[in-house]
Amino acid sequence: MNRADKNYLHFTQFVLFSVFLVIVAGSVVRMTQSGMGCPDWPRCFGRWIPPVNASQLPPDYEKYLKKQDIDHTFNVFHTWTEYINRLTGALLGLWLVIHVGWSFKKYFRTRPSLFWISSLLLVMVAFEAWLGKLVVDANLAVVKITAHMLAALVIAAVTIVIIQRVNKKTPVQDKELKWLANIALLCLLVQVILGTEVREQIDEISKSLNYIQRDSWISRLNVFFTLHKSFAWVAALACVVVFWKSLSYPTVSKTGAWIFVTVLASMGLGLAMTYFHMPALAQPLHLLCATILFMLVFALRLRLK
Repeated sequence: MNRADKNYLHFTQFVLFSVFLVIVAGSVVRMTQSGMGCPDWPRCFGRWIPPVNASQLPPDYEKYLKKQDIDHTFNVFHTWTEYINRLTGALLGLWLVIHVGWSFKKYFRTRPSLFWISSLLLVMVAFEAWLGKLVVDANLAVVKITAHMLAALVIAAVTIVIIQRVNKKTPVQDKELKWLANIALLCLLVQVILGTEVREQIDEISKSLNYIQRDSWISRLNVFFTLHKSFAWVAALACVVVFWKSLSYPTVSKTGAWIFVTVLASMGLGLAMTYFHMPALAQPLHLLCATILFMLVFALRLRLK
């Protein structure tokens, strides 16, 4: 790989890091109940730069505060937490504009697929921003929040496709490992869907309790939580089998090792949330680990034939 390709690859990896940063920022927003800290979009209290104290609120500020579901008062922490989340999304869009331009200049004539996939990423991020507007307009309707998260996962997966195509590493010929990776991906997808159902319930339960009494949230969940908790062992086993099988191939064994480590971290955080009354910090970390795990298995699957 020449220097120009390496620079392009490193920037694409930076874009992927930025996608994960957006996911984490969104999780922190939910963890701190800051989702309506900026109750309008794309501005915040009618301003491009949010207020830092109540004296900077516009004269008609009450029309914004009444959209909130916590205390209907101005909270600078909630406002700036949500605003920083939006900034990470805006920066991701900027990086992708640069990425599209770079892809066009470098690969449009020789490898046009890279340009078109990069352009697709930009369109998807624009769609994600539109979903963000719907989330605000709907006052954090849980279904739209889930769609917002799933769209981010697709963006990360497409970015990995670009990275794999630029790397051009020799694929591993192992049909058994290929099918094991397919099964693991399917199990993880089912687990993600079950997890989103649980998350929507947690959103509704926590809101009904004014975001307190965390020790009672788990007991109020329905059968989806039982399914999510039980199927986690199936998904984990599938991933561990992929890890074990990948050790036979040095070119993918490192990815397999990271899959194993991430499985342990994700399961540990899930158990912590179940038995220690949903500690706030465990929520975004669990989501981050689950996202990374899915992407690691997906990346390994792309290396198999």
